[in-house]
Amino acid sequence: MKPYVILIGSASGIGKSTIASEISNKLQIKYLIESDFIREIVRGIIGSDYAPTLHSSSYNAYSTLRDKSNYESRDKLIEAGFEEHASFVIPAIENVIKRSIKDNDSIVIEGVHLVPGLIDIEQFADNAKVFFFILTIDREEHQKRFIKRAIEIKRGGKQLDYFEENRVINDDLIRKANKLNIPVIDNQDMNNAVNKIMQYIHEVKKEVFLKHTVDQIELERQIITKYGGRVTDISYYIPEFKEPLKRVISNYDDDENTKKFLYQIHNDIKDKQSLETLYELSNNVHSHTICAPDEDKLNRIIDEFKEHGLLYDKKLIMDMEER
Repeated sequence: MKPYVILIGSASGIGKSTIASEISNKLQIKYLIESDFIREIVRGIIGSDYAPTLHSSSYNAYSTLRDKSNYESRDKLIEAGFEEHASFVIPAIENVIKRSIKDNDSIVIEGVHLVPGLIDIEQFADNAKVFFFILTIDREEHQKRFIKRAIEIKRGGKQLDYFEENRVINDDLIRKANKLNIPVIDNQDMNNAVNKIMQYIHEVKKEVFLKHTVDQIELERQIITKYGGRVTDISYYIPEFKEPLKRVISNYDDDENTKKFLYQIHNDIKDKQSLETLYELSNNVHSHTICAPDEDKLNRIIDEFKEHGLLYDKKLIMDMEER
């Protein structure tokens, strides 16, 4: 059986240590490591003269960059310093993961240094069950937790001056995660966040073929979310194309993003017409990879598709492709 590799990243003060501990306990994973500890080891090997950003904190590493005037904004400067700081730690994190997999031990790693796009998780996919999450919370709650954390650790006084920098890091991590389809988990309620992460870890998935109009998109989504499901992609099957047009869907279960999308296609004539054209070209046929918390809920989703006449026979697509 493949070991788990679970990575939980966020800016400081979001609550990743608590979440990581809960996930580790639920899955009975004995190895739980903070990336800060790995960073300290790397600092002992690489001196501050060579890597001043490494010897700063993630939120103020930008202050050590030599070419500050080359950045178009302060936010970009902060992001650059943060990324350079993390880049020194990531090779060591990857080596820890490799050793864990070699020993067939599951591991949870949490920390600000887990940056989507910088850490190469694909290299572990064949030998481990790899899950990567980025946590976030709204600005007001983040500020409350940020202050509380600074007080609790009794060495975080200087951090209080860097909340805005940490907020920039939060937003940067979310952008990077969305770009790579890495789940962004709202940690406003910690129990809900833990449940959502556990759902991702235990969920089952299946490619399902559907046929319906643009006006039935909302019905499709209602059926999927009713059973705690989500979709990760959509493929349109156009007869003249050898390969389907495929796009990745991120944050499908984010109500705010979905409401915006549904509002847009119902109220923006041009957007709706563009989508209708794509649907017409594909004869209203498309497929999703549908994820659900368990087999029973996945089957219920498929059964409801069938009841509403949305389910499409995959064999018809295969016949079309053979022609």
